[in-house]
Amino acid sequence: MKYPQMLDKIKKLPFDKEVNVFSDKNFDVFVRRPSKLSKRFEGKYDVKKNFQIWLREKETGREFRPNHLRVMIDLNLRSRARPDLKKPLLIAFDNIFYGEDPLKEIKVLQNQDFQFYLNGLDIIAVLSQLFIIEQAYGYPKESKFDPPTLFYQGWVREMIDSPKEIDNLCMSVCSGQPPKTQYTTVDNKKHKNYAKKRTPLWYLQDGVSD
Repeated sequence: MKYPQMLDKIKKLPFDKEVNVFSDKNFDVFVRRPSKLSKRFEGKYDVKKNFQIWLREKETGREFRPNHLRVMIDLNLRSRARPDLKKPLLIAFDNIFYGEDPLKEIKVLQNQDFQFYLNGLDIIAVLSQLFIIEQAYGYPKESKFDPPTLFYQGWVREMIDSPKEIDNLCMSVCSGQPPKTQYTTVDNKKHKNYAKKRTPLWYLQDGVSD
């Protein structure tokens, strides 16, 4: 499902009901829209736009809420296991960011063997689309990025591409540090290097400086 169709599905979520988004043999991805915000989010988020992303492990029935790091760590592990597939991974997840169907974008990678990962690549792709929608639709704060989702996507790119150790990368994400400008400038309408037309993987072209 492309971004506009998934966004429309999210906008129409009923309150307090589970809506399945995707399933593979091991996990269900589903979303919920709580009718009440937790106290720490009251006055900060619109209850009509807020929604939660969940995973359910089929074997155990265990349910939990994944966060952005699940996608980023999974992709970092895949890139380290298969450096020859770094560019196809980057292209697939960039296209998801630009609005394409996650399942179609990863199809070229589905039969590839990855020694290390957290979830099936289809689950990770669907989660990535949902996290992008979550930020674009429900994130009310001012951002140095336009679109604000570029903070997330910049880190997805850096996690796949960077030779840095995974613990150092995760520490930077968790501390709220923005991704390297190399991974965001041409897509960022607030940056002087913004361009409407861009080549695929432009951020791998000798780097882009401030």
